[in-house]
Amino acid sequence: MGYAVARALDDGFLAGRADVGLGWLGVGAVAVAVGAYGTGRVYGCVAALVEPLRDRLVRGVVERGVREADGGALSGLTQQVEIARDTFAGLVMVSRSFLFTAAGALIGLFSLAPALLLVVALPLVVGVGLFLATLRPLARRQEAFLVADEALADRLGTVCPALRDITAAGAEEPVAADTGRSVDAERRAARSLAHWGVVRVASLTVGGQLPVVLLLATAPWLLDHGVTPGALVGALAYITQSLLPALQNLVHGLGTSGSRLAVVLRRLAPPGEPSTADATPPPSGPPPPPCDTAPTPSGATSPPHPAADALALSSVTFAYGSAGTPVIDGLDLRVPHGTHLAVVGPSGIGKSTLTGLVAGLLRPRQGTVHLCGQPVPGATSRAHRVLIPQEAYVFRGSLAENLGELRPKPVPEAELWAAAEAVGLTELMVRLGGPAAEVDPGALSAGERQLVALARAYLSYAPVVILDEATCHLDAEAEERAELAFARRPGTTLVVVAHRVSSARRADRVLVMDGRCVAYGEHDELVTRSPLYRDLAGAWSPAPRPDRSPLPAPGPPGSRASEPALPLRDPDGVDPVARPGLAGDGGHVVAHGAVGKVQAAGDLGDGGTLGGQ
Repeated sequence: MGYAVARALDDGFLAGRADVGLGWLGVGAVAVAVGAYGTGRVYGCVAALVEPLRDRLVRGVVERGVREADGGALSGLTQQVEIARDTFAGLVMVSRSFLFTAAGALIGLFSLAPALLLVVALPLVVGVGLFLATLRPLARRQEAFLVADEALADRLGTVCPALRDITAAGAEEPVAADTGRSVDAERRAARSLAHWGVVRVASLTVGGQLPVVLLLATAPWLLDHGVTPGALVGALAYITQSLLPALQNLVHGLGTSGSRLAVVLRRLAPPGEPSTADATPPPSGPPPPPCDTAPTPSGATSPPHPAADALALSSVTFAYGSAGTPVIDGLDLRVPHGTHLAVVGPSGIGKSTLTGLVAGLLRPRQGTVHLCGQPVPGATSRAHRVLIPQEAYVFRGSLAENLGELRPKPVPEAELWAAAEAVGLTELMVRLGGPAAEVDPGALSAGERQLVALARAYLSYAPVVILDEATCHLDAEAEERAELAFARRPGTTLVVVAHRVSSARRADRVLVMDGRCVAYGEHDELVTRSPLYRDLAGAWSPAPRPDRSPLPAPGPPGSRASEPALPLRDPDGVDPVARPGLAGDGGHVVAHGAVGKVQAAGDLGDGGTLGGQ
């Protein structure tokens, strides 16, 4: 094309022969048409390269999805394979275009005047060399940016659906800090990528735009050394219409799409992936380690800490917000290994906040928390505890997958049945169809989900088990069975936010929380010296009859009376049991009125009947 323009000027228009000039321009037009036809034929050749690659990727994704039940297989088929296919085709086209265009342009320049190569070829080679030298570090930073972006998206995908639970647990600050670290990582990756992008622009400037400047600057010298005006214009056409666009496509294509293709290909076909025949299933692991040995990822244990308590809080103070009133203020607590601790107190007093501090979901404003001798929060301390909240989480999948979520896979089926028997899940497991049965979380009741979560925690290796009202949807008998299972579990320290007085009676120690005042001791001791605990224990007891004799237990003779599951001053405004001193008491439930209009028990002083009773 550049040669036709040069001849049209020198032999045609500048020589006064318009017909020759138009003829050469026609030759250039024919060259464009031939080039378009050639480009069309190239697409067929590219398809022959790309489609086999796509077929191999699809086959690999499908095999992995079937073999490993990979949940990302659908995304791999519908998105990632197509990205790899299109990007690979684009790279082939860009590389082909640059090679053929550069070769054609340089041959054309040489045919016009060899001196033109001295001006054009040197900066072009320098620019391409600079780009190739920066290609590897640029690709690494592009991949780092993609990885950081995916990590941030994955983090947000985890945090956003759990905002309610994060707020309920008071974990806004640590979650926000962790998410902020992901944002900062992506920002650093983007900044580093932008810095190398400047070098990419510099290579494009040197290789594609500097030759234009040099041609214009050296035009007088070139014209004095036999280069015709038409050849000079033809050289400009070669550079601006062929070399510069081809170089731009090469720089942007390889610099961005190439690294993205490498990332996608590694995701779709990980190098060195072992086959199922060679894969060795992970060991089921040792029994739950005691608190004085720290489990490590390899399954080994760190040196013991015999003097460390299972749980130690030192002068811990926590408040929601910098200006908030402390929910926990200067708390000191030591729980020895193997202790069964019950935490009791009125609603909203800070029991769940305490479990959040122990589990590392919250950071104290002051003081320290240690779990099995390890500072909390910390990567090591997380291996020592398992926390079950009030709303148990069950995901869609097999029952075995739900129960073994906190264990190396696969968990022997005998251990699954043993854990189910221990916490009372056997009946549900049989009804669902065994460990291999698929679980639909929406089809399970709240109590059934709690049983699944309890069995999952029982199977874990964590020596400290924290039950934050994790049995509130179970009856008293099922709750007792689950708590005793953990209390008898070897090497286990159990912390229970007590839901019934029987739970506190079963515990070795009871922590009574009442704002700044706390009490710690055994059940009988606290009934004597803690008015709040005595009040709670009295409210939890079965309501007496008007003649002061206890109500008979419902059901067949010998069965135990059920215990109310609501603490005093319930937020719904309902007293769990009418107090014995309330005139006309018949064992009914008395509802409060609106806030500020609550009638105290003494207001019903006429001693008459209530509702005909």
